[in-house]
Amino acid sequence: MIPGIDGNGMLFPIEKLQAHTDAVFHLAVSVFVFDGRDLLIQQRAADKYHCGGQWANTCCTHPHWNETLSDAAARRLREELGFSLPLAEVRVVEYSADVGEGLHEHEKVTMYVGRTRRDALTICPDPREVSQTRWISPETLRVEIAERPEDFTPWFHIYVERFPDFVF
Repeated sequence: MIPGIDGNGMLFPIEKLQAHTDAVFHLAVSVFVFDGRDLLIQQRAADKYHCGGQWANTCCTHPHWNETLSDAAARRLREELGFSLPLAEVRVVEYSADVGEGLHEHEKVTMYVGRTRRDALTICPDPREVSQTRWISPETLRVEIAERPEDFTPWFHIYVERFPDFVF
């Protein structure tokens, strides 16, 4: 169960797949790990339930019911990429996007940033979640999104377009 958000802003438990099938507004977190200006991005595993094989920010998730947002962000970083580092909450955004396969994300996302040196970081991706990772500069990301938009998740497009000051 994840936290859905009703019309009055109150939280209620809902199954993750139901939230995406019915486009129910719900909580989520997105993590961005930087080395200088370069962002660590991940390619989602091909068999993910949506957006498989597409590139996204460092990691994303939904908090479990009664889990704090910061705990969810830290948990998912460990689960997907096998490392931990201090994360700072930096922004809350809302977005809505069709993610294919009859699924829709309508999320209130708390964004977290972590900073590290890539040579001091050991990345151990869970192959069920992540097929590969790489560091990317702001300039290269913008070129790749313009040339191959289908290679990137809908939410990553939104983040880069709406919040360029944050993403880089």
